[in-house]
Amino acid sequence: MFALNFQSSHHEELLQSRIKNCTVRLGDLREVYAENSLVWITFGKKLSPRKKMYQAIIDKIHIKKFSQLTAEDLVHQNPTITTTEELIKFFETLYAKSISPNDIVSVIYFSEVLGE
Repeated sequence: MFALNFQSSHHEELLQSRIKNCTVRLGDLREVYAENSLVWITFGKKLSPRKKMYQAIIDKIHIKKFSQLTAEDLVHQNPTITTTEELIKFFETLYAKSISPNDIVSVIYFSEVLGE
């Protein structure tokens, strides 16, 4: 089973409150995160212990350019980011590299899998 890991404390809050049900990731990740696959939603920094939050199913994954992200994509990714330009700036800080509106991203929607 794969994990969708999140590192921002703001994202941790959004995940805990179940407001965040989408993540935008650089590149085409369809081979890693296939629709209908189960993943763990985790939180923690790279090379550190991670907190397992809950199990989720990948509902859908779309491959787009940054410039093609919709308002729906943005609000489900992070309701405090309202434009693709803001998301690009966030990604440039996160990945420490220049990001273009033409760069390809995977938009991954997921839903929590509830226990029995």
